[in-house]
Amino acid sequence: LFRWLWKNYQYVLAFRFAIQEINKDPQLLPNLTLGFQLYNSVTSDIPNYTCQTQGKTVAIIAGTTSAFSAEIGTMLELYKTPQITYGPFDPMLSERDKFPSLYQMATSDSSLAYGMLSLLLHFGWIWVAIFVSNDMKGEQFLQDIEAEMVKKGVCLAYSVKLPDTKSRYEESEISFLEGIQIASANVHILYGDVRGLYVVEFLSKYCLTLGKVWIMDTKWEIVVKETDHMLHSFHGGFSFSHHKEEIPGLNHFVKTVDPSHYPEDFFLSQLWLHAFHCLPPGSLCGTIGVCPPNASFEFFPGHIDMLTISDSSYFIYNAVYAVAHALHKMLSEQMEKRSPGDTSQPRILPWQLHPLLRKIQFTNSAGEDVSFHETRHHMPHYDIHNIVNFPAGFRLLIKIGEFSPECARGEDLVLNEEMIEWPVAFKETPQSLCSQRCGPGFRKMPQEGKHVCCYTCIVCPERDISNHTDAEQCIPCADHEYPNMERNRYLPKLVTFLAFEEFLGMALACMALCFSVLTAAVLWVFVKHRDTPIVKANNRTLSYILLIALLLCFLCSLLFLGRPNTATCLLQQIAFGLVFTIAVSSVLAKTITVILAFKALKPGRTIRRLLVSGTSNFIIPICSMIQLVLCGIWLGTSPPFIEVDKHSEHDYIILVCNKGSVTAFYCVLGYLGSLALASFIVAFLARNLPDTFNEAKFLTFSMLVFCSVWVTFLPVYHSTKGKVMVAVEVFSILASSAGLLGCIFAPKCYVILIKPDKNSLKALRNQCTCRRP
Repeated sequence: LFRWLWKNYQYVLAFRFAIQEINKDPQLLPNLTLGFQLYNSVTSDIPNYTCQTQGKTVAIIAGTTSAFSAEIGTMLELYKTPQITYGPFDPMLSERDKFPSLYQMATSDSSLAYGMLSLLLHFGWIWVAIFVSNDMKGEQFLQDIEAEMVKKGVCLAYSVKLPDTKSRYEESEISFLEGIQIASANVHILYGDVRGLYVVEFLSKYCLTLGKVWIMDTKWEIVVKETDHMLHSFHGGFSFSHHKEEIPGLNHFVKTVDPSHYPEDFFLSQLWLHAFHCLPPGSLCGTIGVCPPNASFEFFPGHIDMLTISDSSYFIYNAVYAVAHALHKMLSEQMEKRSPGDTSQPRILPWQLHPLLRKIQFTNSAGEDVSFHETRHHMPHYDIHNIVNFPAGFRLLIKIGEFSPECARGEDLVLNEEMIEWPVAFKETPQSLCSQRCGPGFRKMPQEGKHVCCYTCIVCPERDISNHTDAEQCIPCADHEYPNMERNRYLPKLVTFLAFEEFLGMALACMALCFSVLTAAVLWVFVKHRDTPIVKANNRTLSYILLIALLLCFLCSLLFLGRPNTATCLLQQIAFGLVFTIAVSSVLAKTITVILAFKALKPGRTIRRLLVSGTSNFIIPICSMIQLVLCGIWLGTSPPFIEVDKHSEHDYIILVCNKGSVTAFYCVLGYLGSLALASFIVAFLARNLPDTFNEAKFLTFSMLVFCSVWVTFLPVYHSTKGKVMVAVEVFSILASSAGLLGCIFAPKCYVILIKPDKNSLKALRNQCTCRRP
């Protein structure tokens, strides 16, 4: 049993319409009427033929399949009869040494793979299955599209070669059909010979409930339009067909034709009976009802769309005109060679048409150039149709776009996505992926041993972003930018510094000012009580110098706050080094003064002369001069400068003062540390000297605090960056200065302000009397 493909009757209608147009055209084959014979090859590859010796045809228009054209071409070659095929282009049939008498109306499908691939890329379908016919053409298409898929990053989930007959499917060979239902590939490409029609029909019974998008070439329109149960499977798919303009009058001809126009046409009557279950008036079948007057192809059942002109029908129309033009040219040449008065009918032999067909070139009524020349257009444009199944069995191929391979990339595919109907399983544009897409902020990591389309998604590193889907690599941020939380776009870094306005800067500034005021108050107390014994003890002048130095220490910390500039960067370290050197050298001088004062109790000793001569007063300028020389070398070789720190904080650019020469910085700091260590040692040795106002113990403790602060400062300073590093240095300055202020002057202020009775000459004499044996 076989099924009649009624859609193919449109070929006959296009053929009849072309014959009628030519016979009515006074310019083409005048005084000559074209005749024809129609044969139905059914499903056999062996055509019907006649053994008549008269009225043999001069050309054959045939070939829905390449195999059919090749088989009858061998027989027709015996008589050199031209065969013009209207089926899909097959490069095998273009081999002139094998088929010298065969001409193909269709142009090459070389750009079909590109068109289908462009559609895949447009919707992001990178995981697809391919079904091809089991022949050379299907194999070539599979190779071509696979090669392009590799270039574009599209992966082949699996491929299936369809046998040309249903009978070749054994029960053991259909196991792959079950896998289709659970396969992750939601997009299937269908390409091949029409002889695989029954195989696809058989296949569709298993695919009925599948939510798959089918992409096919035009020859599979037959499948879509002729099999009712398959419409649900192919609904929402896409069909590629050669772009063609509308042939004037053909659509009207199809709408108005009926069996009464061609009573001798058995197939038309059968089609009418199949569609309307009736026959036109005058038929001899009394048991069948008479069709209503408005019965026409326009009101045919929806599953047989006779009004949409197929590619093959268009090629048949052009083939008839190609033969007519060749005949017209040949007859014109014969008429020119005939002698005057010769009225005999010119004899036409099939082989005479070959030179003319090879050179024929004309423009059809649709405005398209038609020829068989080898240099004709080989990059056809394609119309893209959406396969839509409407209720009540009505279905259409709706044009939703075009593919033009000659256009620039990005402009070759034009789609109207609003018109697309998707398979019922999808509420929106379907996806066909091996792995879920990696969104912005992630990058793909390939899985070992799997397709490149199968991957895992990992988050971009802390300073990188990816701003598009399925990024291969994350993009590092520029130094002046940082990624947002999603790591999918850049954000500009804000410029910041340890400002007075922020909490940390405000707290340090308030501390510096408070300690400065406190130091000034202590200085005022000492000046006011300058003639008291406790102030005069241990060199009053050195106390003033130390207090002024501590005041400057507190104030110099303010240079580290606020927006850095060249001046503050230079002054920060220089002021810090000098004022602290003065402060520590003052402590060293006071300690030496205590020792000289005790050792000078015996008259005539050298130490007494040193004390009287004020030798300790030279310690401060000598020590300060050495530090000043070190600072000068620092400024002369590699001075501090403004540094833009772009890496310490994630979302900020920090302005800090770079030390310039790290070696010079540590030389200044090391020199200061050596003075502090010397002061600590000297004060420690003098801590037990008997004296009423001996401050050696306080000096020892102050130096211990000072050294502890700066020893702690070094590891903490090196472990921090940016504003925190600046804050650590400021805090160390304040802490060490406060330690000196508190340890040295707090006990004296307590005596001056709280116990003034102990700060008198009488109290001093009473204390000395009590100590005598």
